[in-house]
Amino acid sequence: MEENFNEEQVVKNDGNKSKKIIPYIIVFFVGCILMYAIVYFFPVTLTESVTREEKNVTITDTGIAEAVAKVYDAVVVVSTYNDNTYVASGTGFVYRHEGDVYYLLTNHHVIEDGNHVTVTFTDGSVVETEIVGYDQYADIAVLAIETDAEYTVAEIGNNEESRIGDTAFAVGAPLDSEYSWTVTRGIISGKDRLVEVELDPGNYIMKVLQTDAAINSGNSGGPLCNANGEVIGITSLKLISDGVEGMGFAIPIEDAVEKADQIIDGEVIVYPVIGVGMLDVSRAYFTQYYSLIRNSGLDSGVIITSVTPESAADEAGIEANDIIVAIEDEDVPNGAYFRYYLYQHSIGDTITITLYRDGEERTIDLTLDGDGQAL
Repeated sequence: MEENFNEEQVVKNDGNKSKKIIPYIIVFFVGCILMYAIVYFFPVTLTESVTREEKNVTITDTGIAEAVAKVYDAVVVVSTYNDNTYVASGTGFVYRHEGDVYYLLTNHHVIEDGNHVTVTFTDGSVVETEIVGYDQYADIAVLAIETDAEYTVAEIGNNEESRIGDTAFAVGAPLDSEYSWTVTRGIISGKDRLVEVELDPGNYIMKVLQTDAAINSGNSGGPLCNANGEVIGITSLKLISDGVEGMGFAIPIEDAVEKADQIIDGEVIVYPVIGVGMLDVSRAYFTQYYSLIRNSGLDSGVIITSVTPESAADEAGIEANDIIVAIEDEDVPNGAYFRYYLYQHSIGDTITITLYRDGEERTIDLTLDGDGQAL
């Protein structure tokens, strides 16, 4: 009898618990229905609320003002004169100080048409300089000022440590002196780019940094710096073509300083020669060499148009109408690349040249000479 009573009591307790849970379940489902109704009928209100909340977020960019300040006063406007006639302007910067002499770097093409150069500092002072020397293939020129005055010297950085995507900025005088010491900011867009440039003896290839920092006429010779205000390149070129924007170039600072130091130390910079005349295959289709090109089946390379007697090429057995296609396994599509790969070697080096003669590929070993000016 007592056992039956306990069983009935348990059933009653379970029933009471179930009755207590049911209201909570109902409230839960009603809440879900109300939430769904609010989202369905008032979506704009919720979206606007979230949007307003996001707009309250503040993003702070501290900029590069401190980095710019480190190099700014070292930058100068370079003015080139032929006798008393103004011929060109560009940018430069103080990169070295020894005793009473300050050395400045700029581009060779900024000063090449003049015989004396002045520089203007940020305080407005105009100073006569001495042209110490230059290297047209490196597009580097060195100027000197002997003075007791104190000038800011730019801090030289390490381009090897720079990475694609790093912040970069240029300081220069784009267009004319009205915009002197303009600062433009971007990133390092590429490294070790090979860019063809026009030079008087013939086109040449330069290995450069690529940046999207704005670089215009007048910026040439100015510094390209990293986020620490250290110079990692010398702005030298701007690719200008229909549909192309935001592609500027700079000479890696290690290459520039190496050449500049050689110039200051009085070293004679001599490039190797082999003693030939050349013509690009791509430019010779409608010349006397048309049949030669057609029979070779080549669409790139350089045609040897002449060989200087007793030159390195003559002694190695190179002949007129040979078509050179490679130097040390580096493809040579035209004369600009031929000069670039040739000038990576020194006088006295022996190099292997690949060429076509009478439709057959041949390799010739050649020892580089340093006499004369022609290739």
